Amino acid sequence: MGARSQMGPPYFTTEFQSFSYQSKFSSLKQQPTTMAMAFKMATTGMWVTDECKNSFMEMKWKKVHRYIVFKIDEKSRLVTVDKVGGPGESYDDLTASLPIDDCRYAVFDFDFVTVDNCRKSKLFFIAWSPAASRIRAKMLYATSKDGLRRVLDGISYEVQATDPTEMGIDVIKHKAN
Repeated sequence: MGARSQMGPPYFTTEFQSFSYQSKFSSLKQQPTTMAMAFKMATTGMWVTDECKNSFMEMKWKKVHRYIVFKIDEKSRLVTVDKVGGPGESYDDLTASLPIDDCRYAVFDFDFVTVDNCRKSKLFFIAWSPAASRIRAKMLYATSKDGLRRVLDGISYEVQATDPTEMGIDVIKHKAN
């Protein structure tokens, strides 16, 4: 009992402390060191690059993009911009740019006219996780989604899709009205 009480609770051993301590600092060597470079998602340890935030703000305020596709680089643990659609591109262009065998996030700026003949615009967050993608990728994207959503402030609606029919233009129109 005397030796155990000096070490602390049985689940908190010196070996665990040193391993945990080293893993925290070894992972920081590979990560951006300033907030100007990236925003960290605390739940998964992923980093959202400034490019993601800046592209989103340009889309939201300046309307220079119709959509943005984001991807996670598993090695660097960064969420980056994969593709940007110009203001003249359509929802079909967005769906065509999503891979059939890998996960992605996307934000789409949907313009529509209400029944009162009022022009509106809503931002849609799309979590694309096709059935053909790897299990690891599905888990990584599912656990990182909320962190990215917090960085992208101003999203109106969210759509989760595993096949193209779950994110068709009719689904977008129905959610917007």
